[in-house]
Amino acid sequence: MDRLHFFTPVRIARGQGHPVEEVDSVPEAMVFLRKWPTGRRGPVFQCALNCCSAAMSGSMSAEEARKAFIGFARITRLLDDEMAMPLGGASMDNVYDLRR
Repeated sequence: MDRLHFFTPVRIARGQGHPVEEVDSVPEAMVFLRKWPTGRRGPVFQCALNCCSAAMSGSMSAEEARKAFIGFARITRLLDDEMAMPLGGASMDNVYDLRR
C-alpha cells in the first residue's frame, strides 16, 4: 500500500439516486476538493485542502489528511450515514443522545 492511500476509504453520499463514492487516497480527495464549487469553499474546505496538500508533500500522514477530509464531508453532509456512526455499533438512539 502506498503512503497516500487511506487505511479505510471515505464513503461519500451525494443523495438519493446517486451511487455512494469511495475516496480511498489523498490524490482522490484532492480531485474531489478541487471540483467543489468555489462559492461553497469555507474554512473546513480549506483545512481539508491544506491537509491533503501537506500529505502530498510528505509533511503529514495520509490518515491525518483523511480525518480532515472526513470533517469536510461531515460538515457538508456528504459523509455516508454508515461512516457517521460511532464505532462499536451503537444504536441510533444512542447517537441522538450524544447530540443533545
